[in-house]
Amino acid sequence: MALLWGCSGVVSGNSATPPPPAQTYSISGTISPIAGGSGATATLSGVTSAKTTADSSGNYTFTGLSDGTYAVTPSHTGYTFSPTSQSATVNAANVSGVNFTATAQQGHSVALAWNASSSTVSGYNVYRSTVSGSSYARINSTLLSGLTYTDGTVQSAKTYYYVTTAVDASGAESTPSNEVQAVIP
Repeated sequence: MALLWGCSGVVSGNSATPPPPAQTYSISGTISPIAGGSGATATLSGVTSAKTTADSSGNYTFTGLSDGTYAVTPSHTGYTFSPTSQSATVNAANVSGVNFTATAQQGHSVALAWNASSSTVSGYNVYRSTVSGSSYARINSTLLSGLTYTDGTVQSAKTYYYVTTAVDASGAESTPSNEVQAVIP
């Protein structure tokens, strides 16, 4: 004789429909001109953080974003941007037109030249300060044998003051030369 177990009735699981996936949106814009935009990095911060690289036309897009306020900040070596950063608020819609203008940075330098010392010297040192008459720091890494030096580490919108010294064979330095001033635009 065989026993059979049976089950009658309906077994049901959770019959609730899963919620639809959350809607996501995008923020997009252009960094122009193409020279400054192509290959520029756009950084997103806010509800979500991300980075993307602008395409060859300077266009960028961040996707998969939820509602919220974000900041977009571009960067590219050798360029400054206007504006430097922009706020974008996603509110149930894509945000476009978050655009930037790139401007090539102008490199500045100061070319210095001086007269040879009347004494026998091993070389010269160049000192720089941002305060007239004091706080000089040597900027050449090794003793200079020539009578010229180019300071390529200056920054825009600053004033610098320079003096030179002559160094003899025993390493003794002369008193500083007269100070010269360089105003960097």
